[in-house]
Amino acid sequence: MRRGRWTLRIGLLLLIGAVVGWESFTSIGGERQISGPTLGPGRIFLYTAKRFGIPILKASIKIENGSSEQGKPLYQIHADIESLDYLKFLFRMNNRFVSTVEAETCSPVRYVKEINQQGLLVERKSYLQTLTFDYPNKKVVSEKGEKKERQEFALSPETFDPLSMFAKYYLKEELHPGQNIQTSIFDGVKMRQMVFYVKKGKVKSNMFGEVEAVYLESSTSFSSFNDREGIIRIWYTTDGKKIPVLIELDLPIGDVIFELESVKEG
Repeated sequence: MRRGRWTLRIGLLLLIGAVVGWESFTSIGGERQISGPTLGPGRIFLYTAKRFGIPILKASIKIENGSSEQGKPLYQIHADIESLDYLKFLFRMNNRFVSTVEAETCSPVRYVKEINQQGLLVERKSYLQTLTFDYPNKKVVSEKGEKKERQEFALSPETFDPLSMFAKYYLKEELHPGQNIQTSIFDGVKMRQMVFYVKKGKVKSNMFGEVEAVYLESSTSFSSFNDREGIIRIWYTTDGKKIPVLIELDLPIGDVIFELESVKEG
């Protein structure tokens, strides 16, 4: 069952790692600043996750213009994580996430999780959970399952769900190498306090070969591994396009690497 547990963590790690880390950045040495991209019709990032070089999962993150609520324009961010067909007898994963955020501030309004997974190596889970962020009353309301079991959690001003963090830092903020980013993330399971460190280097990419990049790195403990620590590392090109080409997860039981396969508009 220990082999199965790390598969359950991949979905959360992708969302925490990719979403928190997808920042705008400023290059070292006085080079020009790179601000957030124009959203346009929307953007989709498609990844393949590998273990020992063997593909195990497909993942995507899409950000798009949403509707309007109480007169405020919204963005919606979607993330899908699915196991590959040849592994589904061992573990079948088809998990989906949607975050609705205010377009001006990227503050979360709702976060919806649809978890559907089972197999020989994973615990069976199938549920729908909705988090509603109530900033005026400083609380998050969770409704889970068919019976909509209700819980309330304290909400601080700088708390985000994983995908609203993606929207805020990908579209709104700038990042300086050497900067430390402190953030609080709540995904309906656990409140995580994390610090990301910004560094610079080179990375090999399936799409672009070896490229100059900045990367964000953070360590965090994993309850699935008796609170042992691992590392999340996210790489972005420094060519002005801010493409997140690689996400590395150094887990207590080994590495999992998400490689960007394509970027789509729309």
